[in-house]
Amino acid sequence: MATRAATELERLLDRVEKRQIPTDPGWAGQVALEIGKVFRVQPDEVAVLELSSRGKMLKFVLPEKLQAVGSIPLSSTTALAARTARERRADIVNNFASSRHATVFEGVPQGRRTSEAIQKIMSIPILSGDDVLGVAQICRKGDSAGDAGPDFSPKDLSDLQALNAVLGRFLALHRTV
Repeated sequence: MATRAATELERLLDRVEKRQIPTDPGWAGQVALEIGKVFRVQPDEVAVLELSSRGKMLKFVLPEKLQAVGSIPLSSTTALAARTARERRADIVNNFASSRHATVFEGVPQGRRTSEAIQKIMSIPILSGDDVLGVAQICRKGDSAGDAGPDFSPKDLSDLQALNAVLGRFLALHRTV
């Protein structure tokens, strides 16, 4: 499944590079849609964060609505994304709603009911060799853990890790478009 998704994402990025599709602000949303199909989640449940040039902050690229909200300091002790980048380690948290975490980004309207929160999440560092480029996260939102859908599995995490190269390419392309 991840191989097919990587191929679809590569095709999409090829078209963006060749300017065959409009590079208006919404083009990145198509990337979220394709990634979401792999994990059976909605596009707003796909997050890609980019490490700042100084390497001290993570800034949202996806979802696009979170780009203007703020950044996550790499030093944060409560942000899973910061820990993922610092430790260069992938993680699954199927009880995320009950774990200590910053909720400021969950409060940004994404077209859902306000009662729907992140219940389950998996997080990977986006790497180029030993360098951290950013973090990718897939979550499941709902009113409760049961409402959010199935737990993430080690295979899901492996499938997300298999998208590392294409996610790195997406970040590079996003900076230039």
